[in-house]
Amino acid sequence: MTRGSMFLATIFFLSMAAFLPAEEVQPVRMGCGEMTFDTVPGWGLDENGRSVLGSTHGGVVVDSEGNIYTSANMGVFCFSPEGKVLRHFLGDEYSSIHDMEIRQEDDGEYIYGARNLSAEGLKFNAKTGAIVFKLPFPQESGLDLKKFSPTAITVAPGGDIYLSDGYASNHIFIFDKEGKYKKHFGTKGNGLKEFNTAHGMTLDTRYDPPRLLICDRNHQPKGRLLHYDLDGNYIEEVITGLGMPTSVAIQGDFVSVPDLHGRLVILNKTNTIIAVLGNNPDPAKGRSFNIPQDQWVEGVFSGTHGSYWDQAGNLYVQDWNVSGRLMKLVRVQ
Repeated sequence: MTRGSMFLATIFFLSMAAFLPAEEVQPVRMGCGEMTFDTVPGWGLDENGRSVLGSTHGGVVVDSEGNIYTSANMGVFCFSPEGKVLRHFLGDEYSSIHDMEIRQEDDGEYIYGARNLSAEGLKFNAKTGAIVFKLPFPQESGLDLKKFSPTAITVAPGGDIYLSDGYASNHIFIFDKEGKYKKHFGTKGNGLKEFNTAHGMTLDTRYDPPRLLICDRNHQPKGRLLHYDLDGNYIEEVITGLGMPTSVAIQGDFVSVPDLHGRLVILNKTNTIIAVLGNNPDPAKGRSFNIPQDQWVEGVFSGTHGSYWDQAGNLYVQDWNVSGRLMKLVRVQ
């Protein structure tokens, strides 16, 4: 074959390759035993395969109809279980919600949010986005704080609201259901009853009465989970030796705990780790925000930040990510 014909053949094969379909991404199975999951490649992406979210540093909740809400820097997006955007609430009042909780109340479902950059908590209607109230720093607490940066929020059965100042004082503030300040507890430090970044929090319904389950993300030497009662009294260390636990979500006897190092751990009723999902073997990419979409690896997490269960036991997981990553994990029955 002459040099000219070789050149033409090369051009032909390259041009044909451009028309070949891209290799389809396959689901990845992860976990073990009853906590085995398959990923859903492309879930939540637009028709061009791109994330619609923009950068993410937030949480995930699921409503009573199975729709999934996630908070991104630009606002809150609601997806169907199939991954289609149903609605969104964008703009200054909904931006940068760091953590969310959802609650069915007498007149509808409401989302509670902790906004670290806007120094407030808030409550809004999950269907309409109508804001019910905001929770600024409570001056009546008598505290002289230089910074207020809430990172977590949850709600007790009676309606009391718990708002953690996890990026600043590490106090946890308690408000009544109308948003009136009641009290606060906790302080910053590495002692047994102190928090070093009370980053995530939920109501632990595995116990009667329910307890607060709090992520002490940067406690030294390792991150940990803690139980407090609803009056703010220390109960116990739940588990220690974690990486950087960012949030917690409960379903039945199980707890999902995203770890900023790039994995998600699942605990059972005895608070034993029974599965680890999406573990990132690269320490440079675990705990990293700057992993653009073209570098995502199916089944491997990076800055794992939020999670939530649906009624079927599937998990939705959000990474702290420059391109905005939200993943669906289908539980294998």
